[in-house]
Amino acid sequence: MDDIDRAIINQLQGGLPICERPYLEAARIIGIGEEELIERLSQLLERGVLTRVGPLFQIERMGGAFTLAALHAPEDRYDQIAERVNALPQIAHNYTRTHELNMWFVIATETPDEIDRVIDRIEQDTGCTVFNFPKSREYFVEMKLKVRA
Repeated sequence: MDDIDRAIINQLQGGLPICERPYLEAARIIGIGEEELIERLSQLLERGVLTRVGPLFQIERMGGAFTLAALHAPEDRYDQIAERVNALPQIAHNYTRTHELNMWFVIATETPDEIDRVIDRIEQDTGCTVFNFPKSREYFVEMKLKVRA
């Protein structure tokens, strides 16, 4: 990464400007052209430096729901179970953990009652019990990690 890549990451962690051409405005702030910004973002995504560029929504305010869930996947079936879980469009993230509950994932749905249906489907598809850990309180962390040389 060069200084421009670092400036892009540092600037965009605060969000894109809300305007007709947000990439143009962000590029202007950084001191580069819009096309260069878009190209550099594409390269950062392709190289795996970034995993996504986009907004974060409070899904509950739009009528949806999300929850953190976990299950125990036997090691000899872990990849098969992960494939089945990840095949569902409601699965937002999936993480391996060193714990009895070794697969953790986020379920995001259009309606709150859909969470239970997704959990039931995962249990039927995998034969594993899913543990649901809905949030009990909202925290605003606004964690930003400054990229340095």
